[in-house]
Amino acid sequence: MGRIFEDTATAFALKSDSELERAYFLFRLIANEPLVRIGTAVTNFAINAHLPVEGLIRATVFDHFCGGVSEEDCLPIIDKMYQKRVCSILDYSVEGKEVENQLDSALEKILRVLDFVKEKNAIPFAVFKPTAFGRFGLLEKKSAGEPLSDGEQAEWDRIVGRYEKVCQKAFDLEVSLLIDAEESWIQDAADELCLQMMRKYNTQRAVVFNTAQMYRWDRLDFLKGIHQIAVQEGFKLGIKAVRGAYMEKENKRAEEQGYKSPICASKKLTDESFDNGIAYMADHLDTFTIFAGTHNEESSYKLMELIAGHALSHDDDRVWFGQLFGMSDHISFNLAEHGYNVAKYLPYGPVRDVMPYLIRRAEENTSVTGQTSREMELLKKERARRKI
Repeated sequence: MGRIFEDTATAFALKSDSELERAYFLFRLIANEPLVRIGTAVTNFAINAHLPVEGLIRATVFDHFCGGVSEEDCLPIIDKMYQKRVCSILDYSVEGKEVENQLDSALEKILRVLDFVKEKNAIPFAVFKPTAFGRFGLLEKKSAGEPLSDGEQAEWDRIVGRYEKVCQKAFDLEVSLLIDAEESWIQDAADELCLQMMRKYNTQRAVVFNTAQMYRWDRLDFLKGIHQIAVQEGFKLGIKAVRGAYMEKENKRAEEQGYKSPICASKKLTDESFDNGIAYMADHLDTFTIFAGTHNEESSYKLMELIAGHALSHDDDRVWFGQLFGMSDHISFNLAEHGYNVAKYLPYGPVRDVMPYLIRRAEENTSVTGQTSREMELLKKERARRKI
């Protein structure tokens, strides 16, 4: 298997010299952990104090990691990436809504996105988070198996109704729908609801996709369990596999409350869990459709080997690779160049509302060993190549 991810000319073909310099500058900043902490505090203060900083944020970190402030604003980037066979997934990255009318507004937003997606071959998936449609505390109570009051049951029924509306529309429009993962202590309710939707809407193909955070040591058994259910009941499974997004929060809660952490004990075990989960699904593509959300080069190479080993075409529609916009272009664009199915998560939304997402991206890049240095190494290599 050729080491295709070293090809920086393909990776950064869409970046102008100035965009390349901006990316290198941003990742140099992100590599400095104290600077990220200070920058986060200053940015939060400026936003909360309503200081006029949106222009500066938009011109730097926002434009690097986000597609725009609206669906229409994202279109130039969507079309530009699609010229290189890289698809987009519009991710409305506004977080932390709890009130019923806000949850209903989130539903209306996703329904509008589905209409938008249907018109663009460049956008094969829509996406939402369970907490966009339901209150965190209720999902937590449901996951714990606690009885709901009459009012809470009515609230839960409204969550189910929101899921039904968006899954039915995705089914009618023949669009696929990714449902993101949450913290482990609310994930059981989200998993059960997603399974309910897959039973109903995935009878012919994977319309509804659940997300498996493979840094959890129980997720391979989870995949095997739902696989057995799907085979017995005759429906398809869509799974987006990721490593995970809440490690520090998960470990801290487990320690404080005195239970075993759901997170694998090491990076090595997490990598093995992810790769084993992908391999298991690849062995059962009669049931599974895989969306491998990873910035890990070795995991990507292993999936390429599985595709070859199972004698699949590179663009078999049951296997997708996914990365975040603004990161790992060397993986995304080189995979697409070699004919694989690739989609970039393209966050968007009002600058102020998207700041929690951007701050989390910066913090995650700082904490993931090797991620930022790898980005800088490749950007530096491309800068040097262009000067020859």
